[in-house]
Amino acid sequence: MKLIQMVTPFYILVGSVIFLIYGGLNYYIGLRGWQALFNFVPFLSPRVFWLAFWLLSLSYLFSRFSQRFLPKVIYEGLTLVGAYWLAFMWYFLLAIAVLDLLRLIDHFFRLVPPEIKRSLNPALGFFIFILVVGIVSYGAWNARHPRVNHYDLSIPKQAGQLKQLHIVMVSDIHLGTIVHNDHLTKMVNTVNKLKPDLVLFAGDVFDENIESSNKQQVSDNFRKLSAPYGVFAVLGNHEYIGGNAEEAIRYLGEAGVKVLRDSSQEIDGSFYLMGRDDRSGARFNGVKRQDLETIMQGVNHSLPIILMDHQPSQLEEPAEQGVDLQLSGHTHVGQLFPIRFITHRIFEDDWGLLRKGNFQLIVSSGYGTWGPPIRVGNTPEIVDIMITFKQ
Repeated sequence: MKLIQMVTPFYILVGSVIFLIYGGLNYYIGLRGWQALFNFVPFLSPRVFWLAFWLLSLSYLFSRFSQRFLPKVIYEGLTLVGAYWLAFMWYFLLAIAVLDLLRLIDHFFRLVPPEIKRSLNPALGFFIFILVVGIVSYGAWNARHPRVNHYDLSIPKQAGQLKQLHIVMVSDIHLGTIVHNDHLTKMVNTVNKLKPDLVLFAGDVFDENIESSNKQQVSDNFRKLSAPYGVFAVLGNHEYIGGNAEEAIRYLGEAGVKVLRDSSQEIDGSFYLMGRDDRSGARFNGVKRQDLETIMQGVNHSLPIILMDHQPSQLEEPAEQGVDLQLSGHTHVGQLFPIRFITHRIFEDDWGLLRKGNFQLIVSSGYGTWGPPIRVGNTPEIVDIMITFKQ
């Protein structure tokens, strides 16, 4: 009880600070939008503008906090509108901040005559509005058109009688309120056309709310996946964030997808497939994941070892323990440009192939989206891998 009493004020304080920051940034965008553009729209009063602006900008937060009380259609509609606004907010903020920086420079150096500046206001406002609408529209289209990225790898180990292994890996689908079953249908059809030996899901199959998906249709889709060596998955941080980790495991299992949690499986006497619990799990269930050395006890290191770990962190551990190939996701390559500059600093490899001696890592940009259903500066993907073993 004391712990609950201590935690609740803390989360109220954190939530209040986040709300104030979010509200302040949106007020900055709204103010600049009114001054530069909407002030010149005939018959539009400030009261109507600000009412519409706050309804739009607060729709995402309102839907998240009111989920239990709203009808499903209204909740999902508000969430979708609010998620798109997050993308608009991000790019409006970047554009307006750059413009205000240029205004500050002009304030000191008087580069633009005052009469020109007065006439530029509506033109600049309209330009920024069209620019941001164009960026978000492209990002929405881009997010709905994933590609297949192919890798040819070699592992210098014998794999029994197996000469090659064809793996298709998908990460970060984020099925839920925004990413729906139709997106999964396209993925399943594409994966089956590739005719893989093994299908792997590297975490964040679901977003926070599994119930938002049409569970029966989603389950039927997973059952359509065909691979001789099976379909496997690991948990990502979002299965834990929503408190649905156990439900996700049970649901995927019923749909024919085996979830590996700090465990390994020898497949056909030819190679090992290992799956680690996501490192964020300890924050939500209090159980720290096992170290890799413990998981690998009893593993025959003469056979190829393939590891799924949602987050591409602490790469020295799998490299030291003799893992041949690790498959990860999580980063989304930033999802919204220029956030990739941050993910590139956080992770040794935030996308693509990395080799460190005999250890190889492939990080996927992900198939779905989290938050805004748009991608700018990167493309969603299905990862197609052909591994050749030593003969």
